[in-house]
Amino acid sequence: MMRTTEAWPETRSERNLLDMASQTARGRLAAARDESDRLFSIVKPEFLYTRPIPERHRIVFYMGHLEAFDWNLFRERLPGITPFHPEFDQLFAFGIDPVGGGLPTDQPEDWPSLEHIRNYNARIRETLDTAIDAGASRGGRDEVSLEVLLNVAIEHRLMHAETLAYMFHQLDPEMKKHPIRQDSDDMSAGAGEYHTEMMGVPAGAITLGLSSQSGKFGWDNEFEAHTVAVPGFEIDRYPVTNGQFFEFILAGGYENPRYWSAADWKWKSDNRVSHPAFWRRSGDDWTLRTMFGQISLPLDWPVYVSHAEASAYARWAGKSLPTEVEWQRSAYGSREGLERPYPWGSEPPTPKHGNFDFHRWDPAPVHAFPAGDSAWGVSNLLGNGWEWTSSAFESFRGFQPFPFYPGYSANFFDGQHYVMKGGSARTAACMLRSSFRNWFQPHYPYVYAGFRCVNR
Repeated sequence: MMRTTEAWPETRSERNLLDMASQTARGRLAAARDESDRLFSIVKPEFLYTRPIPERHRIVFYMGHLEAFDWNLFRERLPGITPFHPEFDQLFAFGIDPVGGGLPTDQPEDWPSLEHIRNYNARIRETLDTAIDAGASRGGRDEVSLEVLLNVAIEHRLMHAETLAYMFHQLDPEMKKHPIRQDSDDMSAGAGEYHTEMMGVPAGAITLGLSSQSGKFGWDNEFEAHTVAVPGFEIDRYPVTNGQFFEFILAGGYENPRYWSAADWKWKSDNRVSHPAFWRRSGDDWTLRTMFGQISLPLDWPVYVSHAEASAYARWAGKSLPTEVEWQRSAYGSREGLERPYPWGSEPPTPKHGNFDFHRWDPAPVHAFPAGDSAWGVSNLLGNGWEWTSSAFESFRGFQPFPFYPGYSANFFDGQHYVMKGGSARTAACMLRSSFRNWFQPHYPYVYAGFRCVNR
């Protein structure tokens, strides 16, 4: 799987090719570090010990976690690396994903000082960079190539650059420093009239996953590639908007148990959920919490909600959430029977195709990127918000956990997490590949995730 157990090449030309690939990945790792450093810089230092989301660690944990993850990943697989702070290696090793409702109780004083964490981080980067640049690329006891390890480190960091944005989004604006202008400062992008409709997707086959023989990088849950026959269906051209979801609220959707499963209704009632977590209400006025302030609710932006709320809306509308394979076919299928690398074709992702790769902090109108439409005319599939499916996150046949990260996926094959596809404004371009799968609990409301509906 992912060439993680292959024999190391014997010829000089093969070794040179892999060294070149590793050097390319080494540059990408430096760029990913820059991205995470920029993200932490938007939080004022005096607020780095806060906990913006009750279910998650304090921000300070993640400052150490990104470097500790890289250190723990590489230290037994690159020669010449000696542990220098095992307490921090353990302290910053693991995040949390509480399914049962338990919340962390640690206090700010339980965590090390920023100075100690920054010194730890700097030493890790210097040590790892020296070892990587020395070309030490034999994978240690599990024979994992340096190229694979670098890709794991890069994408892990970029995933956190997105999930940390969810967290920082919940901080009060005065706790943050607005960075240099980005495209998100222009809230009028894509303004204009558009028409909601459903697009027909005929019956056909679609591929889920990556082939282990492809030589391409993917996470363990992306393997093994397989083809699925999909009956015909209709799917919303655009993700459900704030305006459409507001109609659900006005119709009493949050007060009617018929639209909610028993578990979802209990969650909603116990937590007094009456509207999306990103919305705020003052009398009859509704606003949206953006990364750096409040704005009047933009009705043509995608709504961000939990899986529970998306499912309730779909039932109210007399429709369903798409399955993973339905979403996949609507995005990558074509009338010719060929599968596209991206919804729009084979051209690499650019800003004209969607709202992704850190160009904006917030969503854009759902109709802002017609160049990203799929073969069936389905729009806004990559970026601008992940999209919930009705499929529980589970393994594909032939699944093998990463030998160096066995719990990455397997710990979440529990029937309590659902597959999301697509990407958000803060999703890196490298994770827009068709096989990539994201997942979250159904009652976690802070994700940049929306949905669209299907008729079968």
